[in-house]
Amino acid sequence: MYHGSIILVLLCALFPLDVLSIQSTLNTLMTQNAQQEQERVYLRHADELRYDKNLNNGAQILRGSVEFEHDGAHLYCDSANFFQLSNSFEAWGHVRMVQGDTLSLTSDYGYYDGNAMQMEAKVFSSDKKVVLRNRQTTLYTDTLHFNRIDKVGYYDEGGKLVDKTTTLTSVHGEYHTDTKDAFFNDNVKMVDKSFVLTTDNLEYNTKTTLAHIVGPSDILSGNSHIYSEMGYYNTTTEKADLLNRSKLDNDGRTLTGDSLHYDGKTGQSEAFRNVVFEDVSNKNQLYCNYGYYNDSTGYAMCTDSALVVDYSQRDSLFMHADTIKVFTFNHQTDSVYRVIHAYNKVRAYRIDIQGVCDSLVYHSKDSCITMYKDPIIWNQSQQLIGEEIQVFMKDSVIDRAHVINQAFSIEDLHEKDIYNQLSSKEMFAFFEKGNIHESQAVDNVLVVYYPVDEADSSYVGLVSMETSQLRMFFEEKKLKRIWSPKSEGVVYPMSQIPPEKRYLNGFVLFDYIRPVSKDDVFEWRPKRAGTEMKTQRRRDMSSKNIKPMPTVTNKTVDNNNEETPSVQP
Repeated sequence: MYHGSIILVLLCALFPLDVLSIQSTLNTLMTQNAQQEQERVYLRHADELRYDKNLNNGAQILRGSVEFEHDGAHLYCDSANFFQLSNSFEAWGHVRMVQGDTLSLTSDYGYYDGNAMQMEAKVFSSDKKVVLRNRQTTLYTDTLHFNRIDKVGYYDEGGKLVDKTTTLTSVHGEYHTDTKDAFFNDNVKMVDKSFVLTTDNLEYNTKTTLAHIVGPSDILSGNSHIYSEMGYYNTTTEKADLLNRSKLDNDGRTLTGDSLHYDGKTGQSEAFRNVVFEDVSNKNQLYCNYGYYNDSTGYAMCTDSALVVDYSQRDSLFMHADTIKVFTFNHQTDSVYRVIHAYNKVRAYRIDIQGVCDSLVYHSKDSCITMYKDPIIWNQSQQLIGEEIQVFMKDSVIDRAHVINQAFSIEDLHEKDIYNQLSSKEMFAFFEKGNIHESQAVDNVLVVYYPVDEADSSYVGLVSMETSQLRMFFEEKKLKRIWSPKSEGVVYPMSQIPPEKRYLNGFVLFDYIRPVSKDDVFEWRPKRAGTEMKTQRRRDMSSKNIKPMPTVTNKTVDNNNEETPSVQP
């Protein structure tokens, strides 16, 4: 340093140069020398060294406990050819590269280029693997290329990455030791304690344990199968966010949505936008724009354009409500049953039957559907209303129905001012193979009925009747016989019907509310002002307070054992 200062003074005396410029030049030269020292591969040890410039391309031949050092990394092997001019070497036998205490690489063979700072490692036995270890992550392969500048190792002939509880295999792969990002391509398989993922493209970060799905992928977990083409899965939290119309399949039940969120630890899942749930075994579908399901409790909820489609029968049934909830009881047991709540603006459509109400409850235990608050049911030309309507199903087919309080049935005969009408406290209907075969009206029964002359199919007149009970019997969907105990009534010829006798008190047609198509179930139309049903105080509906209906034989007998003729239509 002393001689350098003398030279600097002499140069300044002889030449009018900028002192600072000269000092800068010297600093640059010193930095370059330091970098060259850093970039050089140093041989630290070898038991034997031989050199013949005419052999092995001028390499130094090293044997026994060979050790190299380069830019903070130490490389060990049994033997090596050291090419000092090209700043590289080949290594054989127990090859090992160590960088600090976080990174190591082992193999049978290695070629190291000090200028490119790149290592190519190989093994020659099928029972061995090149092993790259970086903290808790280990990579296994037959041939590995490791670039120390980019801090990335990659393989093209098959490899495996193991991270805590997760194992990934693929044909092509690369692992970044600084960012902990890994990229896998071709025949990718990810195995974790709770799932198996297969795909052709996958990104994974060993630090965040976040897997990024970037192509068609299948995830198997227990009985569940998930298909997704884009999404994220955290192997630690077991949470998944799946995009691009991902699909979840579980024992014949499938859930599809524009995006799905799943929490494997809690069993909770959410679906967003254009959601479709299908139960193939029970032949029904559920559509909505938001859905929630808890696998551990069996609770489900959907809203925003919710639509249920039942295709178990020849004609599909479509039902819409603002919100639909499913509650599961005795979950994951042999005695499991469910209760479904549909509420606010319920509308249903099938070609042969339609219905509306404010809310609806279905119990799978007794297969009962109960409609609440202004329920209306239409079947072809008939309209039925009441305070509450219960429908009991058997093998997905209607078995019986019960209308509770203010029951009112209207049949449109498609002629001006001609309607068959029946009102009572309660009504019952019984079905065989989905077709009505008997109906009953109980308590304060009022009837307006138009019998038909079988000879010319003309109407005989109007029957106005009041009784305590009424039974109607059907064959092939046609009314064949009516029975009642003692009753009071009048038969009016068609030309002598008083206008006030044509309609029972409370007669209202709600055709303007009736759903007319599967798309119309989304269009809510309320009752006109003044036609809403006002709830009356109910009597005890327990079975002990309901008198049994009389048995019908060849002669119809009333409750007082007095013969009463049947009314033939």
